[in-house]
Formats: sequence, structure tokens, C-alpha cells
Amino acid sequence: MSLIQPRPAKPRESGRTNVLDKGLGLSQLKFQLEACGDYVDVIKLGWGTSLVVPALRQKIELIKSFDIQPCLGGTLFEYCYLTKQLDAYVAFLKEHELETIEISDGAITISSDEKLSLIESLSKDFTVLSEVGSKDDKVIVSPAKWVEQIKNEIAAGAQRVILEGRETGTAGLYRSDGEIRMGLVEEVLDSGIDINKLIFEAPKKPQQVWLFEQYGRDINLGNIAYDDVISLETLRLGLRADTLLTFHQ
Repeated sequence: MSLIQPRPAKPRESGRTNVLDKGLGLSQLKFQLEACGDYVDVIKLGWGTSLVVPALRQKIELIKSFDIQPCLGGTLFEYCYLTKQLDAYVAFLKEHELETIEISDGAITISSDEKLSLIESLSKDFTVLSEVGSKDDKVIVSPAKWVEQIKNEIAAGAQRVILEGRETGTAGLYRSDGEIRMGLVEEVLDSGIDINKLIFEAPKKPQQVWLFEQYGRDINLGNIAYDDVISLETLRLGLRADTLLTFHQ
């Protein structure tokens, strides 16, 4: 007899949890995945860590063995774009049997037309996760612009669109103090965009709780720390005081 209503098994179309890996070694990663791997859908090897960590190929294989999708950080894509090494980057992904690519422009400027062209082209060979929003907390993009970018990037071939929040939860979706830009989120979701096509970066518990309260447990969240995965799953299931009455009243 189960005391809870279980969530769908992987591969999940909703309620996905994307973890940010900051450079764990193999033994540390195995330890973490044995504890929480069932609840993780994607592991992003953050920024450019994949170029400096040892045993990258073994790390990717270990992630896949837990039925988790590995992905390299969007900043690495931006670095390769900036240094005119995109062809080499694509070859690197294929060499390491990576099927997912993140296409972002949070730290550099890529024209909208160029970004959409890259999404369309790369979606022929990869599952594309695109990202909208700036990593600079002083840059405020209007909700209408977010909506336009999200719709255009989905139409160009992005499987899902990541809404920027940084690993600190202090930019993009959030103000510099971590407060969520509620009007922005509401306008995005009121625009008719399928919520299952979105991944909300939400590294802080108050941000996670607010999103669950407003949009239910099956919202997709990203930039989650390994140590927070089990905590997040209990929030999804209403097994913490923060969401107990939200889901079981």
C-alpha cells in the first residue's frame, strides 16, 4: 500500500527536474545519483566545467545509466559562438554522444534571427533546449519580449525553453534580491504558451514553493542542486509543510 500518489516515471513530459552540476567527480556523482537519480530528468554540466573536469566521458556514461539526460552548459555554447568554434563544439558533442544542446545568449549578444537560425539548424541533430533572459540582474527584458522570444524559439525547433534565473536565483525571472517577477511569469503563461514547454530556473525554496502554489506540482524546474532534489520532490508531493495544504487541503 502506498501512502502517496506516485508521479509519472521517466521519461516525463511534465514535472521535470533539471539539476545543475558544478563539477562533481565520479564517486561524488555516483553517491548523489544513488540517492536522488529517480527524480532527476536532466543534468546540466554547468558553464564550461565539461572542459576541465576529469573523466568526462565516464561522467556522461554514469549519468545516462540512471536514465538521465546529460547536457552541457549554455555558457559553453556562448563561448564557442564568441570564439567562432561552433563547428568544433558540435563535433565535441557528437564525439561524447551527447544528444542535447543548450542554446543561450544570457551573457553575449546574438541577434534574434541568428539565434533562431541556429536553433532550426541544430534541432536536426540534437534535442534543443533554448534559454531566454539575461544573466545580468540590471538588464530587464519586457514580458512581451519574453513571450515573443519563447514562441519564436519553440517554432524554430526548441523542444523546451529555459527561463533564466541563474544558479543564484537573482536575475532573469527574479529581481536581484531573489523576489520572483510575478507579472512576468503570469504574462508568459497567459500568452497561451504550453507550460510543459517551459523550464523555470528556480534554485531557491521560496521560488519553488511559489511556482508550485500557482501552477501545480508538475511544473518543470531547473538549476536545482543535487542536495535539494529530495527536498524538491517532497515539495512536489506535498510532504513538506510549505506545500502540505496546497496539495492536500
